[in-house]
Amino acid sequence: MTNKEDGNCQFYICNCFTTDNIFLEDYKIHVRFLSEQQFRQDYETLLMRLGCVTDQQFGDVFNKLSQEVDRRRRLGVTSAERAAAIKDTYRPLHPHVYHLQESYLAPKFKQIVEYCRSSDISEEGLRDLLQKEAAPRVYRFPVFEKSFCEELLEELEHFEQSSAPKGRPNTMNHYGILLNELGFDDGFITPLRELYLHPLASLLYPDCGGRGLDSHKAFVVKYDTNEDLELSYHYDNAEVTLNVSLGKDFTEGNLYFGDMRQVPLSETECSEVEHRVTEGLLHRGQHMHGALPISSGQRWNLIIWMRASRERNKLCPMCNRRPTLVEGEGFADGFTKQPEALLNHLCVLT
Repeated sequence: MTNKEDGNCQFYICNCFTTDNIFLEDYKIHVRFLSEQQFRQDYETLLMRLGCVTDQQFGDVFNKLSQEVDRRRRLGVTSAERAAAIKDTYRPLHPHVYHLQESYLAPKFKQIVEYCRSSDISEEGLRDLLQKEAAPRVYRFPVFEKSFCEELLEELEHFEQSSAPKGRPNTMNHYGILLNELGFDDGFITPLRELYLHPLASLLYPDCGGRGLDSHKAFVVKYDTNEDLELSYHYDNAEVTLNVSLGKDFTEGNLYFGDMRQVPLSETECSEVEHRVTEGLLHRGQHMHGALPISSGQRWNLIIWMRASRERNKLCPMCNRRPTLVEGEGFADGFTKQPEALLNHLCVLT
């Protein structure tokens, strides 16, 4: 599998993908599942404190874990099958939204990116253009024009209501759309990352791979009073994340940011951040965060997890170990095979 966008580079997943960071929604924890014996040894005491005390409850947990491990093992094949079926059967409502155009972008965002591309740039000058940090090293700025957000939402809802096959974005979000399967990668997300987000991340996050973003995973998540209401505290499988609020009418549901993932929640003071339609929040992927419940309406968010293979090749952000690589489809999880000499200087997460 190759990617023409990145010079025929082969991307990989880490072998831990099938077993690590599985979210148990009933107990709001992420776990590792290799075997029932390992799982009981690592988590039985914690789960009992959280209310998992009967044989039936433990049985339900093991069933969910086994199903999730199996889903992850088959994910590459099933995702490719869904993408092929969508391409064959789905007819877009707004075909033009699949191809990025400058007219879709907010003037302020274009001004910021133009400054980042100029020869006379500095981190201080960029900070002057950006709004005050929403939380430590979390930056908020308009990304899209409102008219584009409305058309994109119409397209996403049209797809959601179609009979085309759909996959969930991740283990924490039940409702949403994987944009690579829908056909947004080549014409929209890749140029957005390469031409607009990379110059910005290079200046803001040089210590965490911002200068070497070479792949991504993009998806849309949906919150609704009858579906997913909120998102638990977590970190992303990314070096840098962009989260854009697309609409629709909703109340409450602010985001909140804590500290980096190495810092326990008990030692963290969280900052609540309002997320306004058309605006994006740019942050480090390992920065712990979550979404508070909405109280009415619906909220759709575009999420772009941007990866830097030179950083993650040294240390997998999900298992905290040197990655053991397995071939994946498309951008996979952003790992590549590099000469040993390049695997040095771990990302400093400050």
